[in-house]
Amino acid sequence: MRDRVFQHLERHGDRAVALLQRLVRIPTVNPPGRNYTECTQLLAAELRRLGLATRLLRVPPAVQRRVLPGTDEYPRFNVVGLWDVGARVTLHFNCHYDVVPAAAEGWRFGPFEPRVERGKIYGRGTGDMKGAIAAVCHALAGLRATGAVPACNVEVSFTADEETDSALGAEWIARHGRLRATHVIVGEAGSGPEICCGHNGCLWFNVRIRGKAAHGSTPEAGRNAFEQMAALVIAFGRYKARLARRSFLAPDGRLMRPTVNLGGVFAGGEGGKVNTVPGAAMFTVDRRLLPNEDAVRAEAEFRKFVTAAARQIPQLDVTVERFTFSSPLFTPPVNPLFRAVAASVRRVRGSRVRPYVSTGFNDMHFFSHHLGVPVVGYGPLGARYHGSDESAPVRDLVTTARVYADLMLNFAG
Repeated sequence: MRDRVFQHLERHGDRAVALLQRLVRIPTVNPPGRNYTECTQLLAAELRRLGLATRLLRVPPAVQRRVLPGTDEYPRFNVVGLWDVGARVTLHFNCHYDVVPAAAEGWRFGPFEPRVERGKIYGRGTGDMKGAIAAVCHALAGLRATGAVPACNVEVSFTADEETDSALGAEWIARHGRLRATHVIVGEAGSGPEICCGHNGCLWFNVRIRGKAAHGSTPEAGRNAFEQMAALVIAFGRYKARLARRSFLAPDGRLMRPTVNLGGVFAGGEGGKVNTVPGAAMFTVDRRLLPNEDAVRAEAEFRKFVTAAARQIPQLDVTVERFTFSSPLFTPPVNPLFRAVAASVRRVRGSRVRPYVSTGFNDMHFFSHHLGVPVVGYGPLGARYHGSDESAPVRDLVTTARVYADLMLNFAG
């Protein structure tokens, strides 16, 4: 039966490409969250065509207004499908369908005009991560077409807003979606021979300094927010030095350390002019947390540092606003789910498997923390994520679909 499924997936690989092209042509750009309705209707129809009991779930408008004020014209939807075979365990596949904005320049083709050239499909979302959606659907289609029955129940979710903070996507369905999941595969972070068993966490802050504007010819009458910001940024050297003493030994032997990136965004206040003492300034902080750190404690530590540093800068008036909170995750690669995915990867790819911990962050932690279930990350290869000429190898879409199908046929918990 496995061979019949694989033969079907190979013969009809063009269908996976066609579905991916249809998805890429829908520019689900986030922010602000465009075309979610059209995309999720297509995805719900695809899961119904594949015989899954499918729910198209809209996030309640009142919840959306509270979490994302001013976005009423961009409703949030998530899609959940279930193939219930009466098994004891339910293997859940999660993929997000939103994509980052794309500049028009620098693309071989238009970012939302997907083309295949020399074995690669180009377009925004091909790698991150509509390719994984196509691979999941192709695997399900292979089982359905050949009459194969999975060894476990199979549940699928296609979710919103991963490119911002997932509050109305993976987090929302993990908390409110009445999922059956006992084990979860998130379709990114691991690919090829690498299986993701963890990821860094992330805290993003706006740091705002309030000074006092004055005429540039009498700077003593004001309080220069730019100079105070510069002094505070210099003080961050002590914070970085403290973090540099921490480490996490990943299972592949890499020694990981926490990072801090200052000033991805920085700005002055309104009314800035060459002959004006700046009355306001701001900068962002991107703090990446190791898998062995705690996000709540890390935020408290960060705020304590800023407060202490502020005392050393005369008249500094500073506020810290946290706008993204993503917990780190690590699951030792010895649990039954990781071993099962590793076995499928070995059978399909014929290669050794490497456990991988991502320096980025993704939606894995929501399922682990809210559902208390094992989670790994595995999906198709991709290139130039978030950049121009984002692409995915066509061959790997089919290969990943074979890994998914093999897992569905063999995983019994």
